[in-house]
Amino acid sequence: MERALRGISVNHSKMSYVMAMWVPCFRGTSLGLNRFQCRGYRSLKGVYGYTPECSKEFSLPSDIIQRRAEESNLFRFISSYREHGHFQAQLNPLKANERILPELDPKLYGLLDGKKYNVQGLIAGVNETCSLEEIIQLLKKTYCGHIGVEFCYLPTQEEREWFASAFEAIHDEQLAPEECINLAKDMLESQAFDSFLANKFQSVKRYGGEGAESMVGFFTEAFKGLAEADVQEVILGMAHRGRLNLLTGILKYPPVIMFQKMKGLPEFPPDLKFTGDVLSHLVNSVDLEFGEKKLHVTMLPNPSHLEAVNPVGCGKARARERSLNKSSHNEKLPQLSDKVVCIQVHGDAALAGQGVIQETLAMSNVPHYSIGGSLHISINNQVGYTTPGERSRSTVYCTDVAKMCGMPVIHVNGDQPEFVKATRLALRYQRKFRRDVFVDLVCWRRWGHNELDNPRFTNPSMYANIDARRSVPDTYADNLVSRGLLSAEEVKKITANHNAYLTDQFKLVNSYVPKVPHFEKQWSGFVQAPSAVEVWDTGVDMSLLKYLGAKSVSVPTDFAVHPHLKKTHIEARLKKLSEGVSLDWATAEALAMASLIHEGYDVRISGQDVGRGTFSQRHCMFINQSDDEMYIPLNHMSEKQTAHLEVANSILSEEAILGFEYGYSIESPNTLCIWEAQFGDFYNGAQIIIDTMVSSGERKWLLQSGLTMVLPHGYDGAGPEHSSCHIERFLQNCDSSETTPDGEDVNWVIVNPTTPAQYFHLLRRQMVRNYRKPIIIAGPKVILRLPAATSSLEDMAPGTHFLPVIGDREVNPDNVRKVVFVSGKHYYTLAAEREAKGIKDTAIIRLESLCPFPTNEINSELAKYKKAKSFVWSQEEHRNMGGWFFVNPRFANLCSTKLQYAGRDVSGVTAVGVGQVHKQENESIISQTFS
Repeated sequence: MERALRGISVNHSKMSYVMAMWVPCFRGTSLGLNRFQCRGYRSLKGVYGYTPECSKEFSLPSDIIQRRAEESNLFRFISSYREHGHFQAQLNPLKANERILPELDPKLYGLLDGKKYNVQGLIAGVNETCSLEEIIQLLKKTYCGHIGVEFCYLPTQEEREWFASAFEAIHDEQLAPEECINLAKDMLESQAFDSFLANKFQSVKRYGGEGAESMVGFFTEAFKGLAEADVQEVILGMAHRGRLNLLTGILKYPPVIMFQKMKGLPEFPPDLKFTGDVLSHLVNSVDLEFGEKKLHVTMLPNPSHLEAVNPVGCGKARARERSLNKSSHNEKLPQLSDKVVCIQVHGDAALAGQGVIQETLAMSNVPHYSIGGSLHISINNQVGYTTPGERSRSTVYCTDVAKMCGMPVIHVNGDQPEFVKATRLALRYQRKFRRDVFVDLVCWRRWGHNELDNPRFTNPSMYANIDARRSVPDTYADNLVSRGLLSAEEVKKITANHNAYLTDQFKLVNSYVPKVPHFEKQWSGFVQAPSAVEVWDTGVDMSLLKYLGAKSVSVPTDFAVHPHLKKTHIEARLKKLSEGVSLDWATAEALAMASLIHEGYDVRISGQDVGRGTFSQRHCMFINQSDDEMYIPLNHMSEKQTAHLEVANSILSEEAILGFEYGYSIESPNTLCIWEAQFGDFYNGAQIIIDTMVSSGERKWLLQSGLTMVLPHGYDGAGPEHSSCHIERFLQNCDSSETTPDGEDVNWVIVNPTTPAQYFHLLRRQMVRNYRKPIIIAGPKVILRLPAATSSLEDMAPGTHFLPVIGDREVNPDNVRKVVFVSGKHYYTLAAEREAKGIKDTAIIRLESLCPFPTNEINSELAKYKKAKSFVWSQEEHRNMGGWFFVNPRFANLCSTKLQYAGRDVSGVTAVGVGQVHKQENESIISQTFS
């Protein structure tokens, strides 16, 4: 074989070819979509956050086409290896692959033994005549060795041609001796770290890297390659396995902090408000140097819900890219991932099983969510917890989800550390095409799911094999010793020196005080929220509001607006602004956004159909009825404006999209990030993100987020899945106290506003405060156009602000015998009933804020009604839902008030689906409230 291979000379001067094509594509990618995949975005001019671009024409040279025609059978045979060779590759370090593929039989293609074939133009770099045996041996060496590739399904011929040529070329690339030595050193140190922890902390779950130490080579090569490509930052979403090794190794995390954590000490200074997180969720942010090049790497914190961090990393990467570029709307945007690249690390079982992966990949090339391609690596243990791979998925590979979006996969035998060549291939593909690419590191796991778990109970044969194996670092070090690149003494010295370093760090455990970067760079000037209640003036000059409101519906003279919108949206808004009254919710929202943009804050609104709005209320973008061109008026208020509105109509996803927006918000405190659910009920598809990040991220990780969640809510006969945002679940997840008044330092804000002005102030307050808190807004549905639920410009003027409680101005306090407390749009039902019945002895008080609970404001209102004998909490939700369980103990403990309940009875279903029953329930609630 070697003699046959030596007889083939290689020339890699011609590497890739592309078929001629003109197609629109994203700024930030040179990928041209074929005519069946052209993406119509209703804008050739582009909008903020998305700029269309045409790919360059490129054609396959005529001589190559001619050669393939002349040797069509041979070319089909070669193509079969490119497509199917990975099935025969030696990828599994625990088991030899003896599979024989009929697709690779040359007889199927009419090829003859002993005949010479001209291979020029068919295999990259081979420009001579070869025998069939030589060709087969070359193809086996390339496609059936320790690296296997899947790329024949890539969406363009350009990519397929490039990938084949690039892969066929990397086999001639050799690591320099210095690179081999550094690779061995990194792996030996990783092994020494695991051994040190096993000795000092025998009862700690550390999720070590034993069996997958080759991943160190991936990270080193990826970081180095990105730095050399002038990328400035990497956002890293890391799995549990090998996390501590990577942190204390390449990412320079002080081992002493980790040792303190293992001893039960906190990872943050004591002067901060925090709960901390478990050992396997630790993070670091560090500058790495590669010669004269620098790269900043940020490892994101993530929960134990596997893969949930991936969309968060994408959102943070996009926000960081935009903040580094500082490009205005009218400037030519640089390519996405020019400066920031996201690396996502997966476990094999999670990659195949977690739906958030599919959602994240599905949005990877969508306008306003694309980040120019992520680098993915699967740490493929071949077992998930205790379940072997063949029973943890329905596909051949754990990476087969990548095929959904036409992303290439490079499979690598993890016992071959010099697979870093595969990392180079992945990196080159990502830099050229700005698309996602996967590296599948097929390895093994020395211990169980963690070091305290015995995997032999369920996988005895696999672990009999593993127990008999030497470690990957030791085997590779021996290889370098045999090649004369290292001596046995040098190998021992590497381990001894690292053990000495870890021992010195261990001695500092009782004296080291952690120093955590907090509120730096773009977060400079921000603070943790105070324990007291604050009032922020969020009003705006009324003449400015009129100007901004007019701009919110201003379009070019030659722009054909839909006639209905021209009348009911544009002309109606201008009339309301002129009169200064009867402003609806959409107008108030536009005024809030416009005023923030005017002050230099960016606004990003994301979700399904948010440009128009679920209820056709928003219309913050217009579509030209003549040519489908898109126009966003708020991005054209002034030639000098520096901030903009990004309208991100999302894919039909909740978990990945909300994770993306959370990632965006923790990176960009000066962007108002709004995620609006199509209906409030639909948020529950993102429950993992809400529970593990939005509600708890600041307490666990000191990460502030100003994410604004708008969840349309209200019982209006729409049935079980379109009525409730389940506000009770958010209240249950807050850290409001039942016994002491709340301050601004609650984990998140939960509100149920009843007027457009209240909504206006809430959106503005999210930005003007010097701290950030997530906010849950039970958004409007039927009251979007309710004449009673409108506001005036005076309600938004300077000196105005959000009111946690709105009192009752319609009654004389001296006549009041009953006080009804209510939250949300249910107020308008009760107010209409009171007016219709002429009831004079009942006051209706609105709780606009639920968390923080407005103790002082409620007590101020109660003090007005000295003759009141009955106090009622009225809600349209069921008794086991809504705010009842939350407000009842707080009224008793903080307001000395015993409430009576008026509302629906307990139920396991959010709302009924029968109209007559819904009507009867409403009548019953009204009767209970006023009886």
